[in-house]
Amino acid sequence: MPTISHRGEIMPASPIRKLVPLANKAKERGIKVYHLNIGQPDLPTPQIGLDALQHIDRRTLEYSPSEGIKSLREKLVQYYAKFNIHVTPEDIIITTGGSEAVLFSFMACLDPGDEIIVPEPAYANYMAFAISAGAVIKTLPSTIEEGFALPSIEKFEALITPKTKAILICNPNNPTGYLYTQKEMNQIRDLVKKYDLFLFSDEVYREFCYTGAPYISAFHLSGIEDQVVLIDSVSKRYSECGIRIGALITRHKELKKNVMKFCQARLSPPLIGQIIAEASIDAPESYMLATYNEYVERRKFLIDGLNRIPGCYSPIPMGAFYTVARLPVDDADKFCEWCLSEFEYEGQTVFMAPASGFYTTPGLGKNEVRMAYVLEKNELAKALTVLKKALEAYPGRVVANE
Repeated sequence: MPTISHRGEIMPASPIRKLVPLANKAKERGIKVYHLNIGQPDLPTPQIGLDALQHIDRRTLEYSPSEGIKSLREKLVQYYAKFNIHVTPEDIIITTGGSEAVLFSFMACLDPGDEIIVPEPAYANYMAFAISAGAVIKTLPSTIEEGFALPSIEKFEALITPKTKAILICNPNNPTGYLYTQKEMNQIRDLVKKYDLFLFSDEVYREFCYTGAPYISAFHLSGIEDQVVLIDSVSKRYSECGIRIGALITRHKELKKNVMKFCQARLSPPLIGQIIAEASIDAPESYMLATYNEYVERRKFLIDGLNRIPGCYSPIPMGAFYTVARLPVDDADKFCEWCLSEFEYEGQTVFMAPASGFYTTPGLGKNEVRMAYVLEKNELAKALTVLKKALEAYPGRVVANE
């Protein structure tokens, strides 16, 4: 029997999806499962995008160019300009989702053994893509007590070694919902400039910033223009996760040539997805405003509800549509499994992502979960009731001062 790869063995399982079999079994038992585990918006896709899908007038569904359809890249230039991000179509490569943009960035920039510094908790697939590239993730823990703010720049700098090649941020952040400040972004810029690093910046959630402060893109940082690799996707802003359209944006010409080799090897990004994405960029402002307002209301509803449950705590996320909450449990992994396999309240249960899967430092996130507020408020209300009942019944509940 041949052995499987070591790379495959050490590849982390998705904390978002690893409990799906238990959720499916719960549904087979007739239990209603409230999905707070995954960032799959329930809001409608823009009608203009659906119309483009329904009216595709092609005799052949051909390969698109490896870098993506030019008209889509031209339209993205106009879209980014609204955020004071000024690029050309030649700076943009269309990818199969934002995930492929991260993977191709790593493969094109990093050699085996190169190190990337990432604040944690972080999107779990970053670790998987680093393993694919043979790179090493060096994490810098942030804390729930400080609202997951960027750790001190001195701690950042202490991790830099001769092998350090890049810093990776997600802004607004998945899984915490944290939004980096101008000061924090400037500090990151200074490190990138001082040590001649790449800055990978995942900005998929830029539409969902809930503060009065202006949105700060890595492309707004002066002096490192050719060192920035911006990661983007239409999945979240247009509720189009299934069409798998992302983008990699860089002004670094040699890097783009490297990325294009990987793009050519996978032939082309999804043709149908590009057609839908291009049309969706013309969604009316009323669509984006309604989406934004809905998430603002859901955020307040969920955070208020969580913080009223005895022993629970969530900081107020300032972006995206996630929060990492601390629960009064001995082990959030076991609790999330228990909710799906052993617990139900009036035929209902709740599905959350254990936060330990978003950390690489052992022991961190042990009593934390990531929750996505991608359900309408009536559903969120029911999910909060179920969570409260689950915590009351859980054998491993931890009560302060006991």
